[in-house]
Parts: sequence; structure tokens; C-alpha cells
Amino acid sequence: MKHLLKSVLVAAGLFLTVGAVNAQQKIGHVNSQEILFLMPEYKTANQALETFVGTKRTEIQQMDAERQKKITAFMDKQKTRSEANKETVDQELQTLSTEIQQMEGRMGEVQQKAEQEVGAKREEVFQPVFEKAEKAIQAVAKEKGYAYILDIAQQSVLYFEGGDDISAAVKTKLGIDPNAKPAAPANAAPTTPAAQ
Repeated sequence: MKHLLKSVLVAAGLFLTVGAVNAQQKIGHVNSQEILFLMPEYKTANQALETFVGTKRTEIQQMDAERQKKITAFMDKQKTRSEANKETVDQELQTLSTEIQQMEGRMGEVQQKAEQEVGAKREEVFQPVFEKAEKAIQAVAKEKGYAYILDIAQQSVLYFEGGDDISAAVKTKLGIDPNAKPAAPANAAPTTPAAQ
């Protein structure tokens, strides 16, 4: 019985020691969206993506303009149809209809490919920015002895109170004014480092 009591006391002491160690771990938080919006690299990446999207949009708009011309030609041709030219006009209308359908099919393919290319481009231009921000967050956390850093910009953090906000230190590490606030709305951000 004495041996069992000693084991229980040792286990309880171990539990209290582990609890004390856990209670001493520092927890901090950061707003990754705010930091990303302030990074010059983010602005450069965003501009590169917008330019790329504009190119793809122009390509699709040009295809649509050609399709619209065919539709207009179809409608104009349809107005000239009479009993006398019915056979010839019907063949021309069928040809135009087939061409319009083919163009719409190509447009759908081009649009789907463009969406994939935009996704790949987004990954290409933003991934280095996310990695740089993440490394800065990790460096500040290590320097200041934090065991956990929560990203309050992520929806997974439903509530936080207390802890230390290391956003200013991360901004400083990235060469950004620690008091700077982004001009863009918070909901316009792409995926943040924690979501990668």
C-alpha cells in the first residue's frame, strides 16, 4: 500500500510539474493578413497577378468579340432568307451555327485553361511572399521564446484574449513600419501563410 501511495504521489508530482511547464509556455498571436498587405513583395506579386489575369481576360474577350460577329452575321443572314434563297441561306446558317458552337466550345476550354493558369500563377507569385512572412513569424517567435503563435486572421481562431501580439515585431523583421496599417480591406487577401 505504501508503495502504491508513493507511486501515486510521484505521478501527481510529475503531473503538476508537466502542468507547470505547460503553464510557462508563451503564446502569442499575429495578424498575417495585415503583415502581408504591408509587404512590398505582396504588392508586387498582386500587380503581377493582375497583369496576368488582364492578359487572359483580353484573350477571352477577343474570342467573344469574334463569336459576337458570327452571331450578328447569323442574324443578318437569317433576315435575308426567303422562299427563293431558302436552300442556300439554310446551308450558310447551318455553317455559321456550327462555327458559333465550335467557338463557344473553344472559349470554354480557353476559359478553363485560363483559370488553371491563373491559379498556378497565383501560387507562383504569392508563395515566396508567404514563405518570407512565415519565416519572419517563426524567427520572431523563436527570438522571443514563444511556444505557440496563433494567426488571428484565420477563421480557425474563433476567440483569443491575452497572449502577446507579435505583429509589430514581425513587421520590423520584414523592414516594415511596426505601426503601419494596410490600406486594402482585410477580406481581399489571398490565402495566408498559415493556410498553406
